[in-house]
Amino acid sequence: MSSRIVADNSLSLTDVTQPYFDSMEMDDFTRRPASAEMPTLGQLLKHVGDARKEATGDGSETPVHQALDIVDGAGAGPRSLPFVLSFSNLTYSVKASRKMSLSSVFHRRSSHLGPSAVAEAPAVGESMFRRTKTLLNDISGEARDGEIMAVLGASGSGKSTLIDALANRIAKGSLKGTVALNGEPLESRLLKVISAYVMQDDLLFPMLTVEETLMFAAEFRLPRTLSKSKKNARVQALIDQLGLRNAAKTVIGDEGHRGVSGGERRRVSIGIDIIHDPILLFLDEPTSGLDSTSAYLVVKVLQRIAQSGSIVIMSIHQPSYRILGLLDRMIFLSRGQTVYSGSPSQVPVFFSEFGHPIPETENRTEFALDLIRELEGSPGGTKSLVEFNKSWQSMTKHNQTTTEVEGNGLSLKEAISASISRGKLVSGATNTNPNPSSMVPTFANPFWMEMATLWKRSFLNSRRMPEVFGTRLCAVMVTGFILATMFWQLDNSPKGVQERLGFFAFAMSTTFYTTADALPVFLQERYIFMRETAYNAYRRLSYLVSHALVALPALAFLSLAFAAITFWAVGLDGGFSGFLFYFLIIFASFWAGNSFVSFLSGVVPHVMLGYTIVVAILAYFLLFSGFFINRDRIPSYWIWFHYFSLVKYPYEAVLQNEFDDPVKCFVRGVQIFDNTPLGSVPQALKLKLLGSMSNTLGINITASTCLTTGSDILRQNSITQLSKWNCLWITVAWGFFFRFLFYFSLLLGSKNKRR
Repeated sequence: MSSRIVADNSLSLTDVTQPYFDSMEMDDFTRRPASAEMPTLGQLLKHVGDARKEATGDGSETPVHQALDIVDGAGAGPRSLPFVLSFSNLTYSVKASRKMSLSSVFHRRSSHLGPSAVAEAPAVGESMFRRTKTLLNDISGEARDGEIMAVLGASGSGKSTLIDALANRIAKGSLKGTVALNGEPLESRLLKVISAYVMQDDLLFPMLTVEETLMFAAEFRLPRTLSKSKKNARVQALIDQLGLRNAAKTVIGDEGHRGVSGGERRRVSIGIDIIHDPILLFLDEPTSGLDSTSAYLVVKVLQRIAQSGSIVIMSIHQPSYRILGLLDRMIFLSRGQTVYSGSPSQVPVFFSEFGHPIPETENRTEFALDLIRELEGSPGGTKSLVEFNKSWQSMTKHNQTTTEVEGNGLSLKEAISASISRGKLVSGATNTNPNPSSMVPTFANPFWMEMATLWKRSFLNSRRMPEVFGTRLCAVMVTGFILATMFWQLDNSPKGVQERLGFFAFAMSTTFYTTADALPVFLQERYIFMRETAYNAYRRLSYLVSHALVALPALAFLSLAFAAITFWAVGLDGGFSGFLFYFLIIFASFWAGNSFVSFLSGVVPHVMLGYTIVVAILAYFLLFSGFFINRDRIPSYWIWFHYFSLVKYPYEAVLQNEFDDPVKCFVRGVQIFDNTPLGSVPQALKLKLLGSMSNTLGINITASTCLTTGSDILRQNSITQLSKWNCLWITVAWGFFFRFLFYFSLLLGSKNKRR
């Protein structure tokens, strides 16, 4: 098979070499005969760096960088045969709510009065309150490697929807039509491995440098069989290819930290998705929000990516004249229908034959979009233009002779093998299975490597924002200081017992409330996580474990600080062993609270709504914990909530740690009258009352007789079912349970597909 690939390539090499080099603007390479050896990937990237300023007009001083081959022998031999992504009859509709008014309702009721009402009647499958909106309507076309296909149109024309349809981001069953690569249907698993999708928003970690961001992407997407030096070589070559050499050591930045420019951020976003050199690259509005120069540089980078053997498909709102010169194919959409499909050079001829010639002084895309918008507002809409485009396409296909990939006799498996052998799909494997989807692994690295890389990235990003952890630590220490000074050295009197109960209830509930800051952590990373897992950068389970491991050291330090400040200052019992258990139960509370809030962040996508829910649920947990009302007094219809309360188990654990001493006494002699109306009578009268009680009960009760021990206090508070260690293990188990639920929220809530 390999010999046939080489032979077929050699036949077309003379035709491919010259335009390929011309478009890369490398004048020092001359045309080569079919037998000549193609330049290596490193040589190509080197000359891209040399010619960058002249070719792109970029004013930055990018030094020349020698890129190394990332796959042995990848640069030898001719370029792989081209891929063709074809799509036909793509149709996608959604149900939308119908805007209703009082007058329209009465108008429908009186539909028998005139034919005008008949036009208002819902179509088949619709109702009075819902209607069907067609976002894509029978769209067909094709895109080839080495070319950029741009999807244009006004807002709402269906540009992003078409990109999502081609990138398999629409749920199966909702999209009608076919998408094929080299004539074979694209499986979802294979598409995730050989493609990349760049979102419109730049979703990056703010405190990582450009080089670190790309290096972490390489750790995720490149296999561990590739050495560290080769991964670094790939990153350095990509930095030069993206024109980011001067910004390589600069942090990405955000609203509070100065970083790279908008155009550089966009190129970094592209870089992290093409680190594995995919065959298919989809981009949603890559030039949105950029100035003309930055937008041109971004598209110039995309041209280089396409010329390296990739299919680049992007949506763009309104390209400038310079960007238009970089595009190879264009599709104009209007309300989900194709109104033009072809090369940019044919746009003037197309509209001239349609009867609307483009003036020489006017931008052809601006003219086309303005005309389409004008037709959309006319009574007939763009129907005439859609019909003219169909006839134009039929005539063009009849007059032109195209060479399809099927004519070369290569299957999709053979084409992918040829690409892998020449350096494409850096994470590709050499599997001989006839199924194309088995040729490349689902994930480039094992679970433990993904987990370690995720932990390292999160830790590095957090370490460079010490103010976040510092704020948490200050909040915990201030709370501990206030509690320590308010409950300073409590005694063992009945009042001291009540004060200890109040201290424990407030301290345990505070540990849960202070974990609410975990809510925005995942909400800030949600779309980064969705983007990376959508195309199998790593497993969701890896993210779950690393997310928990990153949180544990900070939670342990906060627990130790709170326990050290309050334990001895309040005068709690148990010595060092008591302190150790007190620290462990606080740590377990932090762990359970952090897991609970993480689960909510996976379910509730909004910060303010999430905080409202967290505060409300934690308040219910405290209410049913057993502090305000004993378990025996809770109504039977609410007792289930008592056992679901996260505060219940830490609260009972610290009470047992404090009072589970049958020898220690908390009420002696006349102290029995404290907190009663008799508490204010003279001491002598209290002693007489004790004597009367002794005579009545037949027990000698003196001023030093112990009447209530710690065990009695536990029984009075209905804390008799579980030991303190069982309460600790249950609290820890709650943390794992909510992490388990968080994992399911990641599975179900990160599909990132249209319905």
